[in-house]
Amino acid sequence: MDITVQELKEKLDRKDDFIFIDVREPHEYEAFNLGAKLIPVGNVMNSIDDYEGHENDEIIIHCRSGARSGMAQQLFQAKGYKNVRNVLGGVLAWQDM
Repeated sequence: MDITVQELKEKLDRKDDFIFIDVREPHEYEAFNLGAKLIPVGNVMNSIDDYEGHENDEIIIHCRSGARSGMAQQLFQAKGYKNVRNVLGGVLAWQDM
């Protein structure tokens, strides 16, 4: 289940309650970020257990274009997380909005 940048912006504007993760690298995050928790994609597998107890909560993951966040989404889903959403187009789409 993916999410568009427009839907994400609406959720952020409403201050909806969800877990927000950025899987880009630190230098990308420093250059531009949306306020998500930074977990570089290479560290996602080791970080999933940090979210134990949130298996049914909405988790939104983004990266630069949607590819890395799609991989992270699959990792979370493989561990039983049911409501993991990938931001389509990532930061590139956000900046084009």
